[in-house]
Amino acid sequence: MDYIKNVINDKKSEIVLFSSTAIALYGYDQGMMSLVNTNYDYLDTMGISEADPLVGIIVSVYYLGCAVGAVLASYLGDIRGRRPSIFACLAVTSLGNLLMFIAGLGYARGAMTVMFLGRIVMGLGVGGIDAVIPVYSSELNEEGGRGKALAQEFQANIFGLNMAFAINLLVTNALGKENQWAWRIPIIAMQVYPVLLISFICRLPESPRWCIFHDREDDAHEALVDIVGKDEAGEKLDDLKQAHEEESAHSIGYSDMIFPSGQQFHETTVTVMGQVNQALTGYGAVSVYGPQIFELLGFDVSTAEYLTQGNYISYFILMTFAWLLIDRVGRRFLMVTGAFGIAVCFAILTVLGALSTNSKQFGIPNLAVSIPGSIALYVATGLFGIGWLSQVWLIPTEIFPSASRAQGSAISVIIWGLANFAITLLTPIGFNNLNYWLFLVFAVTNLFAGWWTWAYSPETGGRSFEDNQAFFSDSKEHNTWLVTRVNNGEFRHLPRGKEGDGIDGERQPLLAADGA
Repeated sequence: MDYIKNVINDKKSEIVLFSSTAIALYGYDQGMMSLVNTNYDYLDTMGISEADPLVGIIVSVYYLGCAVGAVLASYLGDIRGRRPSIFACLAVTSLGNLLMFIAGLGYARGAMTVMFLGRIVMGLGVGGIDAVIPVYSSELNEEGGRGKALAQEFQANIFGLNMAFAINLLVTNALGKENQWAWRIPIIAMQVYPVLLISFICRLPESPRWCIFHDREDDAHEALVDIVGKDEAGEKLDDLKQAHEEESAHSIGYSDMIFPSGQQFHETTVTVMGQVNQALTGYGAVSVYGPQIFELLGFDVSTAEYLTQGNYISYFILMTFAWLLIDRVGRRFLMVTGAFGIAVCFAILTVLGALSTNSKQFGIPNLAVSIPGSIALYVATGLFGIGWLSQVWLIPTEIFPSASRAQGSAISVIIWGLANFAITLLTPIGFNNLNYWLFLVFAVTNLFAGWWTWAYSPETGGRSFEDNQAFFSDSKEHNTWLVTRVNNGEFRHLPRGKEGDGIDGERQPLLAADGA
């Protein structure tokens, strides 16, 4: 009980809890749409069939909203403050969710239009949250072992995924796929996230770094007192003022990041390709269209849905290995081995999918194919969580300086939104036209993701910002981006003889915990 009271009264714990809950929003949407897409009343209300490309379009436009929301929220966060931006994003998320809930409720004409609008509006909010929350969290409580901390927060993302699918499965079994409340209840249940976060945000301080940037020294001091106490607030305030003076001399804009001649273009490319390669792993398809994949392996609809829930639970448990390993073996090792491992799983699924489709012709029992296929899919999902879920969000915080970290975060969310828009749009089309050959496509894209990461993405763990910047400056001197050719391949792995969770320099905690 005392532990719970300490967590509630400790601002750093509140910030971590708030950030984790906010990240769970994205996971909830993935789990929610998995079974909504197969509800007969939903399809009838939208006036489409399960094989209609519009099924994928309705899912995917959400990610376009996320891309736009990231830009708007980052701008608002820089101008008005992190807290007002987060509040606005949560309110927009809630509004979009309500629009989805009322789509076709008591009327038929225009139901799809309202659903499209709701998906886009909710995407605006969630995309903004994904862009601002990591910056806000790091500015308030940038602890050591960032890989472990972020991986733990993303485990909350999987919790949201499990929660949504469990609610979906429960009401679907209770009411049936022909009942409209079987798809409306899981949608409106999502309101618990933005409502709780909105009611809680008043307890959190504004970012002291943002206050200093906007010459609000008194507000910065008040926030620091709230976070670290009166005794340390003065010293922390002086540190922030000094850091601000140093950063002001090195202003960085988007033009420095997105054009080849810009000083941060190499870092931006690593960030962009990280998000593109994450999408190419195919997990977006597995998370949204999981039941359809198990059906393709030969299971009936009900069994496929339970197996999907089991896959998500396994995913949540296996994610523990991500935060146990990420600061010990490095980001790059997990990403490369994860991509190649997923490629093998999808290659196996291609063969098993072909055997399942032609099982009667070959005289093969369904379970002889569907059981090993399920194991392969479970393993692929776990490998994605361990190797790819959090790494692509972590690396930008380790290679961009504070002056461009917010822009780097926004660019990361934009590419994430556009890449997942493409994947979720094309996946149902692929299943309807390529059948099990779609697994082979994902096997090839995973090989590409693994190769690109091995060739061009440096190991950023266990190094300070200054150390990581040495890779990008030295790559210019060597006139190559290949990791193996910069500094004799020093950035292929964690620094030798150092613990993977060490930090210093730019990644030194802004507001270090007591005794850290």
